[in-house]
Amino acid sequence: MSKYLFTTLPSNDLGLLSQSLPIAYELRNRGHHIAFCSPAKAPRKLLADAGFDNLIPSQLPYYFISGDIRSANSVCRFLRSRHRWRDIKILISFIGHISQTSTAEIWDLDHFMYLFGMGNEMFVQANVETLLALFDEYKPDVIVDFLNPFACIAARASHKPLITVIQADVHPQSQGFIWWKPPPPKPYPSPVPATNTILAKYHLAPIHKMGDLLVGDETLVLGMPETDPLPSTSQVTYIGPILWQKHDDKLPDWITNLRKDQPVIWLYPGNLQYVRGGRTYGDSAVVLQTCIEALADEAIQVILTTGHHALPRHFATLPRNFHHEAYVPGLAMAERSDLLIHHGGYGSSQTGLYAGKPALIIPTFSERESNARRVAAQGAGDYVLPTSDSTGKEKQVSAEDVRTKVFKILSDESFVQNAKRISERIKTYGGASEAARLIDDF
Repeated sequence: MSKYLFTTLPSNDLGLLSQSLPIAYELRNRGHHIAFCSPAKAPRKLLADAGFDNLIPSQLPYYFISGDIRSANSVCRFLRSRHRWRDIKILISFIGHISQTSTAEIWDLDHFMYLFGMGNEMFVQANVETLLALFDEYKPDVIVDFLNPFACIAARASHKPLITVIQADVHPQSQGFIWWKPPPPKPYPSPVPATNTILAKYHLAPIHKMGDLLVGDETLVLGMPETDPLPSTSQVTYIGPILWQKHDDKLPDWITNLRKDQPVIWLYPGNLQYVRGGRTYGDSAVVLQTCIEALADEAIQVILTTGHHALPRHFATLPRNFHHEAYVPGLAMAERSDLLIHHGGYGSSQTGLYAGKPALIIPTFSERESNARRVAAQGAGDYVLPTSDSTGKEKQVSAEDVRTKVFKILSDESFVQNAKRISERIKTYGGASEAARLIDDF
């Protein structure tokens, strides 16, 4: 029996957990012990429901921020009450960094990780130290990572075998998140120099791109070449989609018993609570607001889910044809739906393709726009891009465009046929069971 520690980018959403939990179940069924390190609120609940140990780092304040200025400020107050002045210095430096760097146009992993705080040496060092202490306490045999560069550094520094499960767009040989147009000169500061400074402290080789950190001793790529292209020299193994649903999960009876004479639309806008300094990064509220404007009182049934997050008070009164449920099993909900509307997250995109259901995507930043364009290129859906208002601080989405494309997809059978074609192809890659086999063999 081996001890596996699953690490994910520390954020308060369920996308990366939905990729990692099915693999964790498969490995546990093979007799291994699995623990996670995902301390934010929504992941803690999901992991508790799934019955997995979730290790909370002893120096939680660094690891819990997840790029959110509000949580960083609350952590500063926590540290001040305990007179942890060095920690406060690190966080103040970090807050100053991210308050200047927020945009919905994110070019590649280097840009994303700079926005996440990896241009700040002290912040990188603090996170790596936190994870090294956790590794020393838990003593895992292998680290299985999902997009956590701090964990990848700590795994190498502690000489732990590292298996990474990634999207193609973050691989160093990919074209990044914005592959449909050339980047402007120096669109962002590089986080590589700060990261290399930390790597040198642990006598590790420098990197050229942040994606180099995510290439493990074994690298597994989600999806398939048609939907997630990489050059043949990338030396990766495709495993198809990894999607989470407990074996005994089922839809609430009221969803199962929805009317048969009206289309069912599953609306998942993402984390409506996610705020980054009051700016537009990752903002998903615009997805819900636009869909309300576009689809209120139409002859369709809209099932709104929020991934264990509460519905903000200003959305408390929904149109009569909208129904809110905090969480539903994703695959079951996709199979019950005629159309998915979502924010373009990778897990949501893969859920639709796996279930063979078309999607209308309203991508809230560039990685999600990449996913949307990939789905549309396969003829399995369409997308509507947000624009900025006159101040440049708020997103806007055309409700008329959303309404038009929703009814176009519902009435054009080719979208369903293409989604079913991709579903049949993508299932041949084996998914979680194949990933577990590869990890076990390693």
